[in-house]
Amino acid sequence: MEFCFKDRSFEIGKKTYVMAIMNVTPDSFSENGVNFSLQKSIETAKKMIAAGVDVIDVGGESTRPGAAEIGIEEEISRVVPFIKALREFSDIPVSIDTWKSEVAVAAIEAGADIINDVTGFHRDEKLKDVAAKYGVGCIAMHMRGTPKTMQNLENLQYVNLVADICDYFKNTVEMLKSAGVDESKIMLDPGIGFSKSCEQNLQLVKELKSFKSLGFPVFLGPSRKSFIGQVLDIKEPENRVWGTVAVIAIGISNGADMIRIHDFEEMVQVAKMSDSLK
Repeated sequence: MEFCFKDRSFEIGKKTYVMAIMNVTPDSFSENGVNFSLQKSIETAKKMIAAGVDVIDVGGESTRPGAAEIGIEEEISRVVPFIKALREFSDIPVSIDTWKSEVAVAAIEAGADIINDVTGFHRDEKLKDVAAKYGVGCIAMHMRGTPKTMQNLENLQYVNLVADICDYFKNTVEMLKSAGVDESKIMLDPGIGFSKSCEQNLQLVKELKSFKSLGFPVFLGPSRKSFIGQVLDIKEPENRVWGTVAVIAIGISNGADMIRIHDFEEMVQVAKMSDSLK
C-alpha cells in the first residue's frame, strides 16, 4: 500500500511517518504563537528537517476547542509566505491544515502536497474537487460540529464510537472517490481530541487497529492534547511531552501509519524506536 500525493508517495508499512506541526498562528493551543513570524517559522522548519521529520503540516487557523474562525484572506496571508520560503531551500512534503478550498488552492500553488482537513472534506463542498484537480494527498479527519462547538455534549454522544466513525469514513471515502480522488491518495484520521471525551480518546488509541480494516493508512494526532492533561493532571500543553510519548508508542503498536506531533526531535526518536519493536 502507498499513500500518494502529487508525483510522490510514502510506502505504508515501511516505517511510521512523522508529521511536524507548524502553526503560523498567534493563538495555537500549545505554542502560544511562537512560530507566527516568518523568520521564526523558517528557523523551526530547518530544525524539523534536520531532526528527520517526513512532512511539515502548516496551519493558519487555530482548531483548538472553542477557537473562532478567521477570514480566507487572513489565513492565506499566514500560510503562503511560509510555504514559498520553505520551497526555496527544501522539497520536503508539505500539508496544508485547512477546510477552506480557497486556502488549499493558494497553498498548493505555493508548493503544498497534501490537504489535511479536520472536517473530513465535508464542510467545504469544493475542497474535494480541489484535491482531485491537483492530485494532492487527502487526510480526512472525523469531527462533529466545528472547533467552536465540537466539545458540546451532543457531539460526544455515540451509539458505538468506533463503528460510528467507521461509517463516517466509508461515506467520506465514497464522497472523495466520486469527486475523482484516487484511493491511493486517502488517509484516515479518527480525530483524537475532536468531539471526543477523554475516555473516548483513550478508547480510540486502544482500538486503532479497527480502522485498518477499511483498507487505508491510519493517521494519529494526539500531541499535547487535553486528554493527556486530564489523565496526568497537567494543565500546560507544553508539559505533556511524556504523556504524548506513551500515546504515540502505543498508537504505533496499534497500527498508526503517520503521527502528527509538536515535539519533533523527541517524537522522531519515539517513532523509530517503536518501529524497531513493532
